[in-house]
Amino acid sequence: MHFNHRSAFFFDMICKDIIYYLESWAPKETAWERDNVGLQVGSENRRLKNILVSLDLTTKVVDEAINRNCNLIITHHPLLFNPLHKIDTENDQTSKMIEQLVKNKITLYSTHTNLDMAKGGVSFQLANKLKLQNLTFLKNSAGNQVKLIVFVPASHINPVADAIHNQGGGIIGEYSHCSFRTTGTGTFRGSISSNPTTGKKGKFEKVEEIKLEVIIDSFRLSKVISAMKYAHPYEEVAYDLYPLKNENVNYGMGVVGELSKPMTANVFIKYISTSLKIKNLRYNNGKKQRIKKVAVCGGSGSDLIPDALKNQADAYVTADIKYHDFQDAEGKLLLIDAGHYETEIFCVDEIQKRLRKLLINNPKIKVFKYRGSTNPVIFFNNQGVRKIV
Repeated sequence: MHFNHRSAFFFDMICKDIIYYLESWAPKETAWERDNVGLQVGSENRRLKNILVSLDLTTKVVDEAINRNCNLIITHHPLLFNPLHKIDTENDQTSKMIEQLVKNKITLYSTHTNLDMAKGGVSFQLANKLKLQNLTFLKNSAGNQVKLIVFVPASHINPVADAIHNQGGGIIGEYSHCSFRTTGTGTFRGSISSNPTTGKKGKFEKVEEIKLEVIIDSFRLSKVISAMKYAHPYEEVAYDLYPLKNENVNYGMGVVGELSKPMTANVFIKYISTSLKIKNLRYNNGKKQRIKKVAVCGGSGSDLIPDALKNQADAYVTADIKYHDFQDAEGKLLLIDAGHYETEIFCVDEIQKRLRKLLINNPKIKVFKYRGSTNPVIFFNNQGVRKIV
């Protein structure tokens, strides 16, 4: 669905305008049900100054937002995930950050597993960094779509269809305005209290109608139905809803693609290290010595190992892989644990790029990326010890 919000092209923007745009790309409703995405702290209705984008929220991120006059921080990982039992600004780090955000009137918004599920989201950025081609979701989401069937007089088919499509109905992959239309005859007899658009009350009527069928993401259904009824000429609208078990091609987890040219396993390991700018990674012995088809998932993606195998991937790049997962995949799939932060950080660049494009007509509003690293993991190797600051 295309973003078409009135404030995107004006200078008097509020935080909600940015949130609206982000949620048109990565709808909150696609997030893992136990996740906590969206507004974390503050108000959506604040007049927007500048924006700071970071993978995580830390005290240094808050400090940088204050120094750069940012009153909206966008993170990937939510600050508030587990319930807070108290706000202890003396002893609890999260509480201290909340206090700083509130004091400085900064709004915090997080787009987490909904960004994992979106096209162009976390895993797509990892795949782009590895220059994979022919990208598709590794595992599509499923069971979250509905088929709407509505019966419309032929004279009003275009206004009704447009109303449905304008609310996001009929999006299938890279195609919008998708529908199927069948011509038929509708019949009715209105009661004495009715007010029929066509024909007379109390009289049996036959009308040429079109059966309009459209697939809709479940979370868009309420707005679609309201828009459809508003555009429909009938006093009583006849429509059906069918829950679908289809795979949803619009959303999913992970990405699978191909290298432009096959690589040996050893060369591929070095390629991962160079492309992601990491010196440390973990891997096992895979099945093939030449790697062509590659699956990726930014962050913790061990649950998708069976899907990588199902897609006949030669290698799978993700993070937080357990010992026995490496063991079970040995001889079947080259598993590479490239780090949680290291496989997700590229989504920050994409958020910044998209927001800068959105705000091209608002030069006074700057979109900054946090200058430091929020990675809590420190590696030791014989090349030296990273200075602790």
